[in-house]
Amino acid sequence: MKPTRLLWTPAIAFWWRDVIRFLRQRNRIIGALATPLVFWLLVGSGFGPSFRNPGAPLDTGSYLAYFFPGTLVLIMLFTAIFSTISVIEDRREGFLQGALVAPLSPAAIPLGKFLGGTTLAVLQAGLFCVLAPLAGLPIGWHQALLLLPALVCVGFAMTGLGFLVAWPMDSTQGFHAIMNIFLMPLWMMSGALFPMPAGTGWLYWVGALNPVSYGVTAIRAAFIGGNSSALPAGYLTGLAVTALFATLMFIISVWLVARRSRRN
Repeated sequence: MKPTRLLWTPAIAFWWRDVIRFLRQRNRIIGALATPLVFWLLVGSGFGPSFRNPGAPLDTGSYLAYFFPGTLVLIMLFTAIFSTISVIEDRREGFLQGALVAPLSPAAIPLGKFLGGTTLAVLQAGLFCVLAPLAGLPIGWHQALLLLPALVCVGFAMTGLGFLVAWPMDSTQGFHAIMNIFLMPLWMMSGALFPMPAGTGWLYWVGALNPVSYGVTAIRAAFIGGNSSALPAGYLTGLAVTALFATLMFIISVWLVARRSRRN
């Protein structure tokens, strides 16, 4: 009973608080969906005539199809940014200080925030998946069964990155600046916009060491391999690396919260 009272009960409360806050701010829904949608249409239409990706797993001849998984990750990135801003707002309003001095598990705050951000990210990415046929991508039960674990892992990882940036900050303006400098390049160099080159060049190593690359790979593989009984190439590797990275983000977040709780 004690672990439930100290961990899961407050974590669920934090999760529900973030979901309610999101539903009451409908402009966040529009911002998190409309911006990637416009980006997908404009960039996809502009690069489409010159895009060639022979030999790639998702060789549909359409840049809109290639860019679609990357747009899903971008939606989850925007959702993580918006959801983890609440960390700064809660600190400013005094809510976070009260939670830190309460007799809670140090993992309760990160777990609730991670679950809240992941829930919102998966829901919005799922809504965007309705547009997959417009890009020539199949979307059915086979794809959904592969997409759901990938989206959950990516959402957890993106929220974790946002939490780590937001936790030590006191300014939402500074938070946005850091997120744009740090997270957007991670997304752009993940294979979401263009195929990362193979070999031993520096761009190859940037893609290989970029944790976001594996989330994009898992989501892209889910679309192309959903109709086969065998798992598509790259899916398990992308899912495993993303899950490990998300776990690392959670462990570091719990450590940061525990350190500040001891100070209080």
